[in-house]
Amino acid sequence: MLSGESSGARATNEVARRAVALTIMLGTTSVVLATTILNVVLPDIMREFAVDQGRVQWLATGFLSAMAATMLTAAWWVRAYGLRRTYCVALAIFVVVSLIGGYATSIDALILSRIAQGAVAGVIQPLAMIALFEAYPVEERGSAMAAYGLGVVLSPALGPALGGLLGQAFGWRAVFFVTLPLCLAALALAPAKLARFAPAAGRRPAFDGWGFLLLCSFLLFVLGGLAHAQRAGLTPAGVAFAAAGSFVCGAAFIAWEARHRNPMFDPRVFRNPAFAAASAVGFAYGMGLYGSTFLMPLFVQTISGFSVLEAGMLLLPGGLVLALCIPLAGRLTDRHSPHYIVCAGLACFALSFFLFGNSSADTGFWMLAAWIALGRLGLAMMIPALNAGAVQGLPLTQIAQGAGALNFARQLGGAFGTSLLSLLLQWRLAAHQQEAMTALEAATRAFDESFIAVGLVFLFALWPGWRIRRTAFPHGPQ
Repeated sequence: MLSGESSGARATNEVARRAVALTIMLGTTSVVLATTILNVVLPDIMREFAVDQGRVQWLATGFLSAMAATMLTAAWWVRAYGLRRTYCVALAIFVVVSLIGGYATSIDALILSRIAQGAVAGVIQPLAMIALFEAYPVEERGSAMAAYGLGVVLSPALGPALGGLLGQAFGWRAVFFVTLPLCLAALALAPAKLARFAPAAGRRPAFDGWGFLLLCSFLLFVLGGLAHAQRAGLTPAGVAFAAAGSFVCGAAFIAWEARHRNPMFDPRVFRNPAFAAASAVGFAYGMGLYGSTFLMPLFVQTISGFSVLEAGMLLLPGGLVLALCIPLAGRLTDRHSPHYIVCAGLACFALSFFLFGNSSADTGFWMLAAWIALGRLGLAMMIPALNAGAVQGLPLTQIAQGAGALNFARQLGGAFGTSLLSLLLQWRLAAHQQEAMTALEAATRAFDESFIAVGLVFLFALWPGWRIRRTAFPHGPQ
């Protein structure tokens, strides 16, 4: 009898956990899908609003920058209002700003709507890791992180394919509306399925306003400096001003957070060697993934001559590889030390972009798709191990801080990588145009060198990846 009750309780708990995972991942998938779904229709937006690459890249960089800025506030929102209320309100705002973006009539309004989308997405995305770590026992968290990784990584992989399909059929505005059904489904499920996540008892913590202001100032100096360099070129005075401002604001932010009683970002999480290493890998992953998903649609539409639909569909085979392999990677993470799996994934991703570094207008669709699939195989191996390896070494009281910091590192890498690669592409294109070669040859070489830069980022990330060892964890099988 007791055995039957125990079995029934386990079954009930498993159903409840799956309901939590489904509800939280609907919203997470929506906001991550919005991150890259617009990239494939950027050439259409450039034509409609008569703007250049430097201006339109803010649709990607602005989203990622705002997302990075608000990500570290997620832990405060959860403590102050509870996960369920935070999730529901943020999703409702995301629906509204998505509608505003879809009906925008100027490039400025479109950029502002993307920044607002990113700010809300930054609050929503860390909630999934927090909820899954609270809902699942230690021995099942690797598989839970595979589910989380599937939403976080599959969405940007499939987003351009879906964006290409919608852009070809209905125009670029349709990409703002495609995530709305997922958001509405999550809003319908959340009141009942997330009822267990109540606000913490006691007095509501004060918001770290000065910390948030210093963080935004740091991002403004870093990303604003890169944007200015694209418009006016790299000058010694401009570089010195941006570097000095970034250093001062970044150092002031760390110093303030280390002294604050209720920081939105706790630097102490980086005392754990595995977490510090995982954050470095997460930064590199963000640079490579989001930077490359900005470059690839531009490359295949300007160099290969692909249509919007073909540019989007190019990523579909890789997305399918990712979907098939990431559950297996989650099971491997439950059984083996994550540093082996993370490094294997980084190596695959690096090789993928070194192959892209030799591409040209004559490279066929299926060859490009195969190279992308190799990179997505690397992501499938890397993400569950990276997520689980980062936070399993932290005490339970630091899980929320760790989740926010890891996501922040990834998004900061994405914003920085997108801006830096856009600047690198513009610089190399200008340099090659001065040589005795055709415009197509100059553009091809500029793109190839940018792809090689992405490969080098992943190659250098092997060193911190090797430091994410199981021996650093207090939990799980050895």
